[in-house]
Amino acid sequence: MEGQLVRYEIRIEGHLSETLAKAFPELGHVVMSGQTILFGPVVDEAHLYGLLTRCQSLGLRVMEMRQLPE
Repeated sequence: MEGQLVRYEIRIEGHLSETLAKAFPELGHVVMSGQTILFGPVVDEAHLYGLLTRCQSLGLRVMEMRQLPE
């Protein structure tokens, strides 16, 4: 993951309000089937762990996280 942006998708349980979605300005989001999907480039592992920590601190339940194909 070093030196290149890798795209990730993080599925959150429930519908994120616009206010909560703004806590992730670097990611796009879409709501579907009772989940909110955050997606976008992740710089490195520290950024990825930071996103997950942000989810946890906001009380969001991460259902799934995956790296997207190039």
